[in-house]
Amino acid sequence: MANFNKVILAGNLTRDPELRYTPKGTAVAKFGLAINRKWKSDTGEMKEEVTFVDVEAWNRQAEVVAQYLKKGRPFLVEGRLKLDQWEDKNTHQKQSKLKVVLETFSFIDTKGPGDGVPSSPSAPARSAAAPSSPNDASPAPEPEPPEPEHDDVPF
Repeated sequence: MANFNKVILAGNLTRDPELRYTPKGTAVAKFGLAINRKWKSDTGEMKEEVTFVDVEAWNRQAEVVAQYLKKGRPFLVEGRLKLDQWEDKNTHQKQSKLKVVLETFSFIDTKGPGDGVPSSPSAPARSAAAPSSPNDASPAPEPEPPEPEHDDVPF
């Protein structure tokens, strides 16, 4: 049976990215994304729901995300789902959490000069895919696959 694990989300950051480094020096950024859904019910009433998703970025992408993104900023994420499981130290109960591991991304808003993103809607969205030079590369964590380079926005 074939398997496929791909997620594309566009939403707003719920908090500033938290950048940390593993003992081996690999950058990891964690942040939250809020995705709003609006629809009209059968009675014609407007409804809205918000889904909150935790996202994790690695290596140079983690550093770029932490440098340029802040709470409230719209952002497009492409990645894969990952289930983390652990045992609570106090209650000894099994816990689990589903998150998105970022593979590629795009800034989907346009800010003025000095924000590090394109200043006009016609400028291409910037995407961080690979370090710009071999000296910038951090060692990749063992479980993470190489990151593909994509500049296409799916809509």
